[in-house]
Amino acid sequence: MFANTAISIYSIPIVWFSAFYPHTLAFLSINNAIGWKNVQPRSNLGRLQESKKVTAEQVARINRMEGAHMNGIESFPIWVAAVLAGHVAKLDQGYLNKISLLYIATRLAYNHVYIGHTKEGNSWLRYST
Repeated sequence: MFANTAISIYSIPIVWFSAFYPHTLAFLSINNAIGWKNVQPRSNLGRLQESKKVTAEQVARINRMEGAHMNGIESFPIWVAAVLAGHVAKLDQGYLNKISLLYIATRLAYNHVYIGHTKEGNSWLRYST
């Protein structure tokens, strides 16, 4: 079944989700701390940095959430093109499925590392995930 089902196609919305959940976490954090202003949503990070209601550590974590989100958005079109090209080229379905599951796992690990690590040395783990 694993080799005959196009699981890799289903990776596309999952990878999309992995790109957007860090932004949702940032949105919720900002909204709880100072309130989200949707008229100028890109100014919310600046407002957060100027606020006395949050610590510098919290601001840095929310900035990393937005960084993970942007990285996901930047890599998403490449992933979609790769999956679709693999299907058009009729690559082995089992291979595409395995690569898709591996990519999903590494995207989730990448977000975890990006958001959670605060030291310069640990940040280099992002390049190995």
